Amino acid sequence: MAKVETELQQAQTKKVKMTPSEAIVETLLAEGVDHISGILGSAFMDMLDLLPTAGIEFIPVRHEQSAAHMADAYTRVTGKAGVVIGQNGPGITNMVTSVAAANMAHTPMVVISPSAGTPTIGWDGFQECDQVSVFESVTKATVQVTHPSRVADCLRTAFRLAYAERGPVLYDIPRDYFYGEIEDYILQPHQYRVEKKGYGDSAAIDRAVELLASAKKPAIISGRGVVDADAIGTVKEIAEYLSAPVAVSYMHNDAFPANHEHSVGPIGYMGSKAAMNCLKGADVLLAIGTRLSVFGTLPCYDIDYFPKNAKIIQIDINHRNIARTHPVEVGVLGDAKDASDEILKRLKNVAPNIQPNEERLAQIAEEREKWDRELVELAMEEAEPMHPRRALLEISRLLPDNAIVTSDIGNTASTSNSYLKFNESRKHIAALTFGNCGFAYPAAIGAKIARPDCPSIAIVGDGAWGMSLHEISTAVEQKLPVIACVFNNEAWCAEKKNQVDFYNNRFVGADIEGPNFAEVAESMGAIGVRVDNTEDLKAAFQEALKADRPTVLDIRIDGTRLAPPFRKDALKMPTRLLPKYAHLDHRNW
Repeated sequence: MAKVETELQQAQTKKVKMTPSEAIVETLLAEGVDHISGILGSAFMDMLDLLPTAGIEFIPVRHEQSAAHMADAYTRVTGKAGVVIGQNGPGITNMVTSVAAANMAHTPMVVISPSAGTPTIGWDGFQECDQVSVFESVTKATVQVTHPSRVADCLRTAFRLAYAERGPVLYDIPRDYFYGEIEDYILQPHQYRVEKKGYGDSAAIDRAVELLASAKKPAIISGRGVVDADAIGTVKEIAEYLSAPVAVSYMHNDAFPANHEHSVGPIGYMGSKAAMNCLKGADVLLAIGTRLSVFGTLPCYDIDYFPKNAKIIQIDINHRNIARTHPVEVGVLGDAKDASDEILKRLKNVAPNIQPNEERLAQIAEEREKWDRELVELAMEEAEPMHPRRALLEISRLLPDNAIVTSDIGNTASTSNSYLKFNESRKHIAALTFGNCGFAYPAAIGAKIARPDCPSIAIVGDGAWGMSLHEISTAVEQKLPVIACVFNNEAWCAEKKNQVDFYNNRFVGADIEGPNFAEVAESMGAIGVRVDNTEDLKAAFQEALKADRPTVLDIRIDGTRLAPPFRKDALKMPTRLLPKYAHLDHRNW
């Protein structure tokens, strides 16, 4: 063993002989990778054989799409880039949706993509696919191994780009390149990539400080970058110094503690009216670690809240995101923590005598109280069998502070944006703007792998559940007691709402006939409970928090209680020109 360790240490200073598979695995170890998710395949079996000895766990899933959703959540919880792998061809293409979702979520990830062997490329052989072309538009970069001697170098490049560009990178390697003999180094991450970018341009920081010091109604939006950079403490100090309300960006409810007196909750679809009412009058808006996405800043509840005349200061680590969707007064290209620290330091020097704005603080408190009261009132409306808002309210009240909650896409999952509150960071893992169904449950598994000490709960509708329930087997096999809260209204209700509002209640493809999900869970080795009232839900959820096995709660809710359409601006009332369709024209209703 001592001889082996010596050889590996030498590999950091001089080249040593190894196989390409060994070079790949040792590079993964240098990056701190302790597990890889996917489904085994012959294409990478030579590398797979090394993983147990190396101390890297291989976690098999039931569908490769789930692997990248798991890695996405794992990365958001830990900050470490997740790694996934699959068989060349269909195994890798099964990951397109989940890799695209991670790309939109700015989640670093490395996709090890075995491809057809070099002797047969272009013959349309078994499981051959041009995977690089398939993934080019849904990753930050694609890195192709051009020779077996480059396997470690190219893998280092993949990790470097994944962290630098904040997203997934495809590492494409012909399947025959795992074999042979090479001489190479095994480098440590600090030898080929940097951890931070600093606070950016000093003049831009000065201009930002000048605007904030003179602002009458400053406001802050705290985004994912604040979480990734561990900058929440500094954002708190800036908010307190300026008496500024702090909203969190769309579906990043853990980007600022909900119990802080300056917190006003999330913006975006089904967000917080308190946040929207506090933002709309701002004269200076400090946006930290957020790209201010179009969807995440659209009007909601008929409130056009994004301040039209505010001078925007945007801090982002990626130059592509600065002023991408909204014109800015000051763009700061830098790390959210470093830039926020520097702004706070200079702000205290430039304006040392800023007094608390009692009027602003009173507005924050009033708006918070009004919105909290409205959320409860909405949840208490009559429904049969149970109001989805009531179920969300009761679950939110029972969540421990350290709980991680993943949310899918859909009617109830989106409404959860109003109810989910977090006092700790890295606890809210949402599907975000790619908007694919089937995210929440594999994400909950990935989050549990990342933090075994934290309860991991998925909020998912019955439609999205149909795309992910197969991973119960993974959770059972891995002994991961994740909790699935399946909101069962027997319909694709987000789309059904569009058919209500725009198509005169003509439902096509909206209704779902599903099984008893509790019985399905039991048959797969998990705990299954079906509930249709508040008291049973509370009791079942509390038991699930204590369980040592995965639990599926089949929560029966009222399918007539629908959230507003996702995009009112994207639909129009139907007009029909051919006589056979005239009765479908809205002018004839």
